[in-house]
Amino acid sequence: MPENYDLHCHSTASDGALSPTALVQRAHEQGVTALALTDHDTVAGLDEARLAATAAGIHLIPGIELSTSWQNKCLHIVGLGIDPDYPPLREATQNLQIMRMERAEKIADKLEKKRIPGALEAVKKAAGEGMITRSHFADFLLSQFHVSTQQEAFDRYLGAGKSAFVATTWSDMALAINWITESGGVAVLAHPLRYNLTASWMKRLLAAFKEAGGLGIEVVTGRYNSDEIKTVAAYATRFELTGSVGSDFHNPSNQWIELGRLAPLPENIKPVWELFN
Repeated sequence: MPENYDLHCHSTASDGALSPTALVQRAHEQGVTALALTDHDTVAGLDEARLAATAAGIHLIPGIELSTSWQNKCLHIVGLGIDPDYPPLREATQNLQIMRMERAEKIADKLEKKRIPGALEAVKKAAGEGMITRSHFADFLLSQFHVSTQQEAFDRYLGAGKSAFVATTWSDMALAINWITESGGVAVLAHPLRYNLTASWMKRLLAAFKEAGGLGIEVVTGRYNSDEIKTVAAYATRFELTGSVGSDFHNPSNQWIELGRLAPLPENIKPVWELFN
């Protein structure tokens, strides 16, 4: 029986709703046999996930989703098969945690000016030991009835150019790819169509990504339709990148995205897992 891969998901160590243990158990129930936990800018959930995966008989691939900057754009790079104890990567995650806290304080200040108090305390409590992300602020705005959906929170307050948006200069993309590669992992460009790049910008990005040592691209995600999969598959072929598949699962309450519920990788695309098997 072929492996059922899901190489992009989130736990309470960043902005997911399930603990690493509960996430692994749900993946097992959904028929996933190989799972990568890729929390935002942290490896804090991996030890717990590994124990749960051993108990469930799932192959756990240690991962991370790093926030990076390239040409003044924020891009997410997934690292698969990383060594979470690689010192430069550990140091980077500690620095990113500080940056995320500073950003959270600035977002809360902006919301306060919009007569929406109490955001910082709420998101700190919600995140616990995990990384604070904009999704925590979206949940807070939803809970206080300032918006009716998470997406509306981004459209009205948290998205680029909106009243509570805080621009952040993340780690340089090439540097982040180097941390992943040097730790023994494979760097994958996450959800490439989400950045709303023109075709010419996408080609520039993929050339720079590949030159820096990037080896994969998410061809199949929990949100892509068949046309979008074909578009990304064509980029993968053109730039000789392996293809990854990942739900980007965060929360069981999102009925549209489920662990392991993914279209197959197109047959002409080399799977990223061939690089770490």
